[in-house]
Amino acid sequence: MKLISSALLAAAALTFGFAAHAQDANLKKTLIERIPQLEKIDEIRSTPMPGLYEVRVGTDLFYSDAKGNYLIQGELIDTKARRNLTEDRITKLTEVQFKDLPLQDAITIVHGKGERKIAVFEDPNCGYCKRFEKDMQKVDNVTVYLFLYPILSPDSAEKSRNIWCAKDKAAAWHDMMLRDKAPASVSCDVTALQRNLALGKKHKITGTPTLIFEDNSRVPGAISSAEVEKHLNAAKR
Repeated sequence: MKLISSALLAAAALTFGFAAHAQDANLKKTLIERIPQLEKIDEIRSTPMPGLYEVRVGTDLFYSDAKGNYLIQGELIDTKARRNLTEDRITKLTEVQFKDLPLQDAITIVHGKGERKIAVFEDPNCGYCKRFEKDMQKVDNVTVYLFLYPILSPDSAEKSRNIWCAKDKAAAWHDMMLRDKAPASVSCDVTALQRNLALGKKHKITGTPTLIFEDNSRVPGAISSAEVEKHLNAAKR
């Protein structure tokens, strides 16, 4: 009886899997026919709310009923758990794996022994970045991988180029951010900056500074040195 029961359970699971796949395929087909802009649907999956499906296009999330008659753009909140399920999902989708960061495209700045690590996306025209950099001078024993991320203005691109092309990149960066001393105009290969912009776009980095820690946690905005210490210590556990 045990063998028969196991076989029946396996068959039922397989049937359910096929049915779920067919449901997802039908929903995808319907949505694309009705809303051609959704032609690049990457994934459809059920949500904790019965009858509601998540429709993912890249890292953009929509919600639909089972038949595709209604499409919702908004946030799904679990009121019992008090969690924003949409926000949690986007955080997971846009997570940056620290070990996969192209560190060759970053400026390396070492404080003390540099045993702890952090990656930061910054724009040289960002006022919050300047405040963050001043606070970072209080943080010791850390290696900072600075990804120049010129998104604020055409002038940001020019300043980033001059910093990247400087003989001493770290010194040029600190002159700009700590002393308001603009870097000298120079030229070199800046394809690294283009790759930084593509990387940021891929992971939906829309503001500066954005911090990435070794445990892959991501923090947007200029946080204090005390907060940086807290995240650095947590990432090392």
